Amino acid sequence: MKSQFLLLFFIVGLLAANAQSGKVYDELTMKSTILDSERKYAVYLPPDYETSQRSYPILYLLHGAGDDQTGWIQFGEVLRITDLAIKEGKATPMIIIMPDANSGVRGYFNSISGDWRYEDFFFEELMPHVEKQYRIKSEKRYRAVAGLSMGGGGSFMYALHRPDLFSSACPLSAYVGPLSVEEMEAGLSRKNERYPKKDVAAYFNRHNAISLIQNMPVEDIKSVRWYIDCGDDDFLYEGNSLVHIAMKKREIPHEYRVRDGGHSWTYWRASLPKVLEFVSDAFHQH
Repeated sequence: MKSQFLLLFFIVGLLAANAQSGKVYDELTMKSTILDSERKYAVYLPPDYETSQRSYPILYLLHGAGDDQTGWIQFGEVLRITDLAIKEGKATPMIIIMPDANSGVRGYFNSISGDWRYEDFFFEELMPHVEKQYRIKSEKRYRAVAGLSMGGGGSFMYALHRPDLFSSACPLSAYVGPLSVEEMEAGLSRKNERYPKKDVAAYFNRHNAISLIQNMPVEDIKSVRWYIDCGDDDFLYEGNSLVHIAMKKREIPHEYRVRDGGHSWTYWRASLPKVLEFVSDAFHQH
């Protein structure tokens, strides 16, 4: 009898422990007509997703160059860090979607030539797909975007291009793009891509965070809560500093963090709890 009781106690304890853990799935796919391919994405589901009927806020979490949809799971430890933040009450339970932007063409933007339209895929296919697939609150207030490096640049662009869709944006160690039209032309030339200067200038103005911050309606930018984080030894410090200055000049509220560290997963793992706490502030009722 005693052994049966101990076995039952063990099973109950195991079930209770599992109930406190979220789940990640990192090889999910969907068909994209826009990109004419199967696209991969990963998802984090919070601990009570399978035992509740409620809908959840959503965070789109973007990886950097060289990684794919598994990066935040494998190296960013998104499961452990998010579970802990929820358990400690620092983050509200949320769904996290991590798309793959490293196959076909690398990056989160439409190409200057128009023959690769990743941003269109993101807004027109990926978002509708996952927000129908999972129990997601689809209002602006309950949607956020964050990412590191290349994904930090994607976070800037998506929130600046569509401030009506995101309550918060958290670019980490962000690549904000070339800092001048001439620098963009030089980069295209190195890839043997040449376009009329007016087309390059138009693309630059549409895809450079500093240019957008300087020229967009200020109330649109202010409608998004901003958390910008870049290490003091990060090679991308200049673009992030210039974004901070541009926002200060237009009196756009934002959190700007410079911590000790470089362009590394050690830095971004330490950033993620702050991101989860920051976006949760918008998700909560105050």
